[in-house]
Amino acid sequence: MFLRSQLRDGGRVPASVQPYFFLSYAHTPRFGAGGPDPDMWVERLFRDLCSHVMALTDLPAGAEAGFMDREIRSGEGWSERLGAALATCRVFVPLFSPRYFASEMCGKEWYAFAQRAIHQGALSNQPAEAIVPALWVPVPPSQLPGPAERLQFNHNTFGERYVTDGLYGLIKLRGYAEQYERAVYELAKRIVRVAETVRLEPVRPLDYRGVPSAFGPTGSSPARTLHVTVAAASRHDLPDGRSPEYYGDSALEWNPYHPVAQRPIAYVAEDLVKNLNYQTSIGSFDDEAGHYDSKQPPTRPEILIVDRWVVEDEHRRQRLAAFDQESRPWVNVVVPWNRYDHQSRAKEIELARRLEETLPVKMGQGRAACRAAANGVANMETLGQILPQVVEAAAQQFLRHAQVYLPAGNTHTERPRLLGPMGMSGPPAPRPAPFPPDAFGGHNDGNDSNDTDRGDADDSES
Repeated sequence: MFLRSQLRDGGRVPASVQPYFFLSYAHTPRFGAGGPDPDMWVERLFRDLCSHVMALTDLPAGAEAGFMDREIRSGEGWSERLGAALATCRVFVPLFSPRYFASEMCGKEWYAFAQRAIHQGALSNQPAEAIVPALWVPVPPSQLPGPAERLQFNHNTFGERYVTDGLYGLIKLRGYAEQYERAVYELAKRIVRVAETVRLEPVRPLDYRGVPSAFGPTGSSPARTLHVTVAAASRHDLPDGRSPEYYGDSALEWNPYHPVAQRPIAYVAEDLVKNLNYQTSIGSFDDEAGHYDSKQPPTRPEILIVDRWVVEDEHRRQRLAAFDQESRPWVNVVVPWNRYDHQSRAKEIELARRLEETLPVKMGQGRAACRAAANGVANMETLGQILPQVVEAAAQQFLRHAQVYLPAGNTHTERPRLLGPMGMSGPPAPRPAPFPPDAFGGHNDGNDSNDTDRGDADDSES
């Protein structure tokens, strides 16, 4: 009840109930009713870490050294408690194991915490990495999703046996008690050092149930790619009267949320998309315009970030208008719009109208979240909330329109038929009619009158 009242009263949680670290792990199912709890070993690790953290810091008596979700994500208020802990803890400690990266719940916890670090990094333009991983069970590098693979972390300092057996092996085998104590103590020291160095600020809690997983959808390919394009001017070719303080030497240095944010929007978007387990690339619309071919199937979903001020440049406006006429529903538009930018506020109605006239298809395409993103994203926090939905919509359209690659060789083999007694079979079954070209998300040649560039029918209703 206390946490829920705090959320209603402004979304902040007092420092006295902010956990120092958050231990994220995948619950292990019991072998049978009444059997031993397999997570009791994680409980022991958690208690040992809390004891070391209390000894290594000046946390007052009664303060929460750590937070661990002991429930199976059920019961009244669990989402609020989880969200509050992720929004206020200073360090996130994921327990790596194959089960961990197969868990959507663990992916949500990682995403919610990493979002805080990305937001703080955007405001300060300084790295704010506060994730300290621990090996519960060693995981081959090939099985790590992108966000985990990109962590710069050396496990070797925790001991050789820790690297080969993980904490689970050390805690279960009696002969490795000394190695276990060393590894846990080194892990606690790393947690404290990161907490004191990074100083991650608390934020308003996210609704844990609604956030995506940082590991991507279950069973998704680890090689998912997405491209971010920025349509903006540089400080060298601005329209008359436009202040250069929001711009840099190229479109990729455009910073619409200056002075609150210090990091250009292209790199913030790149970080946000990577937090969804995508391999991401970025580029300028000026450099890429003219290289699009609407007759070719897409190779990746794309996000186009547009500065409304580009419509003041007639050459750029015409290229955007030509781009809008191409059938590319796997490209979604995001329009950052800082209402504290006095020049932008003064011309908001005019610039919004001209962009709507320039990109009529893109501005009305897809889901409600996509249309909201095209109509103006007010600040960095809102960008972090809406971009995952825009990316998901672009990814679905990409899968719907991407080229289907059939197996090599003869693709017209008959379906297998069961043989009757003595190896005899009945008359051959007629060959089934072929599926329509886009039945499984294949390339659509544009002749299907039921397919439009304005998104799926269910998208427009969402």
